[in-house]
Amino acid sequence: MGNGSRTPKNGRNAPTIADVAERAGVGIGTVSRVINNSPAVRPETRAKVQAVMEELGYVPNPHARRIAGGRSYTVSVLLPFVGTEFYLRLLEGIEAELGEQRYDLALFPLLSKQRLERFLNSSALAYHTDGLIVASYDLAERFPGGRLPTDRPVVMVDARSEAYDSAYLDNALGGRLAAEHLLALGGPVFAVQIEEELDRAFASTVFSARIGGFREALAQVGVPLPEDHIFRTRLSAEGGQIALQRFLELHRPPLNVFAAADVVALGVVEAAERLGLEVGREVRVLGFDGQPWTAARGLSTLEQPVETMGRAAARMLIERLQGSEGPPRHQRFEPRLVVRASTQTGS
Repeated sequence: MGNGSRTPKNGRNAPTIADVAERAGVGIGTVSRVINNSPAVRPETRAKVQAVMEELGYVPNPHARRIAGGRSYTVSVLLPFVGTEFYLRLLEGIEAELGEQRYDLALFPLLSKQRLERFLNSSALAYHTDGLIVASYDLAERFPGGRLPTDRPVVMVDARSEAYDSAYLDNALGGRLAAEHLLALGGPVFAVQIEEELDRAFASTVFSARIGGFREALAQVGVPLPEDHIFRTRLSAEGGQIALQRFLELHRPPLNVFAAADVVALGVVEAAERLGLEVGREVRVLGFDGQPWTAARGLSTLEQPVETMGRAAARMLIERLQGSEGPPRHQRFEPRLVVRASTQTGS
């Protein structure tokens, strides 16, 4: 009765999740998904696993599992915000991987500089779990030695760190791909750059890396990008609308516009439609991120493997929790160019 399971019918000690997986002919992750009522399991597989659990007398006892070995089987995830599409998708990938290993997720949104101050103290609750995943911002830079005040494993996601494992996107490559695609269409090239967060507490170089790669690729083929061909704005559709108006003051259609985020690209599209300009012929627009709604709007974009990146970060953390040692590992992901109606017409 030590772990809450009945003695199995074969007379052995209390069965484990591995016993169930072996008898059912499935992986431990599948058994875990059945236990947690995941909809990702096929009905016939669920029924087979449940039958084996009954046969062996296996009854999961999360409390006993958590106290075994002094672990909480919980991972802290620190991220700037929770309401954006990007972070919802990132969390989905992280949670899917953690769930397969039966780890719970404790979410700590930073939200503001004032709230961030709580995590600068080593007694913060986030450091009391088995490990941490920190999204988008390398908070370790705020501490002496460039390390967080914890001896728990730490993994960065959507950011690269020299001190910790990290899973990150090559944003500069995305900018270069954007330049190559728009140059092939012919006509003048413009860019909408997203202003970085001014507060050093939330400093990020994602958007500047995208525009940096864009300018680099243009320079390599001898195409200048004048300063008035770059419009800087906040992350909003309204910024994209204003940007197109400014660009049209400089040049008549056709225009090729690279917006460093899909939501800004959407603003460019909306402004073009209101002005009666044909998107894809008179105004060619390329976004960045690969938001799910871009397909319905016919928006070309550079797609990020967000869920895959989240899974990779969680997997690296689990490997550390399972005893993996060695120097920090860095898993680089590449964006994928998805061409749709907004840049398909090159005439």
